[in-house]
Order: sequence, then structure tokens, then C-alpha cells
Amino acid sequence: MDTESDQRADRGIDVSVVVPAYNRRASLDRCLTSLLVQRVAKEIIVVDGGSRDGTRALLGLYAAHHPRLITVIRDAQPGTPGGARNRGLERAAGRYVFFCDAGDHLAPDALARLVAAADGNGADVVVGKVAGARQGLRESAGRASLTAVYDDLSCFKLFRRDFLERHAIRFDETQRRGEDMTFAVHAYCHARVISVVADGDCYHAEGGGEASARDPLGWLRVVRTPIEVMARHVPPGALRDRLLLRHLRRDVLAQLGVPFLAAGEAEREKIAVEVADICGQWLTPGVRAGLDGVDAARVAALDDPDRLVRLALVEAAPLRHRLTGIEWRGDRLVIEGWAALARTDGVADSTGVTGAALTGAALTGAALTGTVGLVLRERMSREERVPSVTRGGTGAAGSFTAVLDVAALPPGVWDVHVAVECEGARRLARLGSRREPGAGVPPAHLVGGVVAVPFLTRSHGHLGLDAGGHVVRVPAVVRLTRAWWRGRRLRVEGQALVGEEAAAAAVRHLIWRERASGREHRARAVAVGPREFAAETAGLRPGTWDAYLELVLGGPPVRFPVKVADADALGRPLRWWCGALRWGVAQWTVRPYATAVNRRLSVSVRVATPLTVVRRMVRILRQH
Repeated sequence: MDTESDQRADRGIDVSVVVPAYNRRASLDRCLTSLLVQRVAKEIIVVDGGSRDGTRALLGLYAAHHPRLITVIRDAQPGTPGGARNRGLERAAGRYVFFCDAGDHLAPDALARLVAAADGNGADVVVGKVAGARQGLRESAGRASLTAVYDDLSCFKLFRRDFLERHAIRFDETQRRGEDMTFAVHAYCHARVISVVADGDCYHAEGGGEASARDPLGWLRVVRTPIEVMARHVPPGALRDRLLLRHLRRDVLAQLGVPFLAAGEAEREKIAVEVADICGQWLTPGVRAGLDGVDAARVAALDDPDRLVRLALVEAAPLRHRLTGIEWRGDRLVIEGWAALARTDGVADSTGVTGAALTGAALTGAALTGTVGLVLRERMSREERVPSVTRGGTGAAGSFTAVLDVAALPPGVWDVHVAVECEGARRLARLGSRREPGAGVPPAHLVGGVVAVPFLTRSHGHLGLDAGGHVVRVPAVVRLTRAWWRGRRLRVEGQALVGEEAAAAAVRHLIWRERASGREHRARAVAVGPREFAAETAGLRPGTWDAYLELVLGGPPVRFPVKVADADALGRPLRWWCGALRWGVAQWTVRPYATAVNRRLSVSVRVATPLTVVRRMVRILRQH
């Protein structure tokens, strides 16, 4: 078969999809079906490395039914995944190349969206959203930064083919693992434009667990190559430190977690030595400054295997917690509960590691003891606040009573985490999903003019505090007490409450919104007492206007409809004649009223000419 690049013909193909397949009969049918339905000009190149499970027969069937779309390259003996992908890349004739594993599949419109992004932005690499991936961009980007996409170092992306040829970017055929990481790093470092398509899932990975968890020592030797490739292309400085931080946290120091616990004592020493060697070469001051508590503790304990085991146990142990109570005490929110790192001896947890696999004098199988507290984290800024905590409040081990000074919190949405610190490592978990019966949230409370609304999330029941009414509905009520006329100005008086607390100091405007057009008319509202407010309005144009009171409670302005409890509080309709219309005088009628369903304050403004008035009077007389 001819594989020379200079003999390839441009057949108007947009995407060449390269699929290495070795003994993947069970999943290959779904993979190929997802590729055939892609609405782009495409070719599918499948490289079969001597499969013995029926893969070859299935490929023959597909190639016979789709001879113009599917090309099968058959190797007598299995090779490395990188070698198979290189073989497919040599045969590719499309403007772009996409690599897909035979065990995975694509969303129906994935390639069309990726090609549109590449053509529209002139991108050399387009990163598509991987279903279920925790890392990566959540929003599409025409020109993404290298640091923004560097979390995703798989090869399951769209690459401009002449870009790969120009920079001689190929897979390392000597590697059986990690070859896609090296390929992606090489491509990222050369790409002029990298785009992201994250408006929907593009790639569905159905593969098994991370290979590094099965062989941490082998993985540590593999990850040296992509780190060295990156360092050859990115000079020392802040950018290189940020990329190195990703490698050290996810590829290197992560091997001192669950994989470290699963290893034998002799292998643990080798893992620690390998990690120490990589850190000695690449742990710059900038990288060290970016490490979190547990990774910083691991770096400090590289010469102490027993402490590394304890740190790994802290990370792997289940964190049990329960919310037992929450209440307001003055302007402070008091939260009670308990938390502890559970014992794992003889019982497998979600990581698959059991206490029986842990050896060393420091591991007794007892529950790990540590410092228990709370951490509040603001959703947007990620700022953290640690409230003061007293322990032993409920008499249970690991119990706590946290006193939150709400007045000192900046406005925002604060998620409440329970924290256990042990061996220099901190474990966090959202508090509230497990709670005592009756441990509900207290009502909203005004603290220094800012509304504080404790809440439980709908999905999991996690505890949070909305300071300012950003995402949680503020339980405010605006009641009309009187509406009357001062000349041609309508004066509205009422009460504003948040829960049962006076909130007139927070009023800003009385807003009239016209139902049909959506036009708004704003009138300044003022507080005339702790609960009482007043506002005057004039100049409403013809239409039906609904009244809302705008309050500022520490966050964005919020509006509440003005409710009418007593119809006698409404003023009479006001009528007057004026020459507002070009063809003569007209009668204006302004009538305040309460809507029939929700009893909301509304105003009807109508304009009638003398002829209209006469016709109305005649109609009334006829009815009588």
C-alpha cells in the first residue's frame, strides 16, 4: 500500500478519522456507526494490529459496505498505539485529522462543530468537550490560551494535517503508554491558534481506569518525556511553571496517593525515589508556590515513606460528616455537626484500596484523628473564609460548633465545606447532604443592610449562604398601605419586609412596567420609617402599568411586586382634560386597581377624545 505523502490526492475530504483497533470487536460497531453519521466530508482509516477476536471480520464487512469511506490497514502483528496512529496519519488525505479509539464514540454532530470552529478561527488544534471530564474548559473559545487547555493532554482532538506535517509531529512508537500525551504537548506548543468547542459533548470515552494507577513506577518514567518536550519549547518563566504545575500535580505527585497505598513496601521506596528525582529537576520556586497543602506536604516528606503512607491514607480514607443544627444567634450564624476520617482497615472504599493492603508501624486501622472545622468558599472568586470553631459541642468525636460572623462576609454565594486537617493535608467535603432530622435552614436575616439567606441545594442538599440575594429568592414582601392623589401625582405608601424584619432602608425605586410593551418608568422611593416607604409617580403614558418595588440588599437590585391587601387603600380614578393630542383636547383617566389573581398594584392609563366620551355616554344610556 502506498503511504508516501507526496502521492496523496486531495479528494475534497474535510476530516480523516484514524482509528487503531486491536481486539475491539465488542465496541468497534458503536464506534464506526458514530463516525459514519458525521455530516462532514470524511474518510475513516482503521488500523488493525492483527486482531484475533473477530475485529478483522467486522472491519471487512464495514469496508465492503462503505468502500468510499472506510479504509482498513492490516498489520500481521500488534504494535503500539502510537505506531498504529502513525500508519493511519500517513494515509490521511483530509484537511484535518481526528484520532478516535475503537472503544470510544463521537456525538452525532461532533466533527461538524469541530471543523466549523477550525475554519472560523484558523485553528491548528480544536479541543472538543469530553463527556464526563472533570477538567477542561466549560465554555467555547475561539482562541484559547495554552494554560486553559493544558489539562487535556489526550490526542482525541481535531488537528490541521498540514500543521502536523510542517512540524513533523508524530507519535512515539516506542511508548506503549503516554504516547498521546507527548503528541498533544508537541502540538500545543507549536499551534498558533487553539480553539475549544464546549457547547455540548463531542467525545465519549469508554476506556478503563487510568493506567498510572495500575503501574505508578512505570507511569513516572513515561511522564518524563512530555515534560521534556514542553520544556524544550517553552522558556523558563511563569508560563512554564504553570504547565509544570499541571504535570507535577496530576502526573507525578498523584502517584503518592492511591497508587502508593496499593504498592508493596519495596515498590513504595522506588516510587518515592522516582518522584524525588523528577521534583529535583522540575520543582521550581514558582511551581512550589502553586502546590496545595497535601502536595506541599508530600514534597516535604519524600524522604519519609511512613509519612507518605499516612498522607496517602488521609487522602483515601472516607470522610464521614453530618449536619446536626444551624440557627441564628443575633447576627451570627451558628452551625453544628461532626466529621471524621473513617477507618479503612479490612474494608475496601471507593478507591478499591483496603486497610489490609496498608503496612507500616504507623497504620493501626484506627480512625484518623485531625482538626475539624469549616471552610466557606465563594463560588465565583473562590475566596475562602474560615469561621471560628469550638470542638466537642455535641459530645461526639470530631464534633464542632462554628460561629460565622456574617457581617464580615463580602456579598456573594458561599458554599459551606467541612474540613479535616491531618498530617498537614486538608480534606474537604460539602456539608449538609447528611443531616439530622429537623436540621433545616433558618429564615433569611438582615445583617447590616445585607440579606443573608441560608439554603440547601436542590440536587444534593448541600449547605450554602447567599449574602446579597444572588441566586436564592429573597423572601421579601411589599404591602400597599395607601395610594392617593396629590394633584396629578400618584403617591404610593407601603411597607417592605424581609421575612419579618423591617427593610424600608433598602428601598431604591418604585418601578412601573407596562405590560404590552415592557417599557419601564422609575420613580424614586424613600424610607419614611423602619418598615414604611413612599414614592410619587407622574407622567405615565397610556397603557397598563404594574408596580414593583426595587430593593438593594447587598447584591444585585431585586424587585418585588407591590401587593394590595385592602382595596379601600386605593385612591379613586383621576380624570382631566388636556390638549395632548394633535387633533384637539382629550380626556385622561388614570385608575389604580388590584389585579384579580395576585392582588398586585396596577394602574390603567386611558386617553379618550370628546367623540369617544360621547359614544361611551350613549352606550351607557342605552344599557340603562
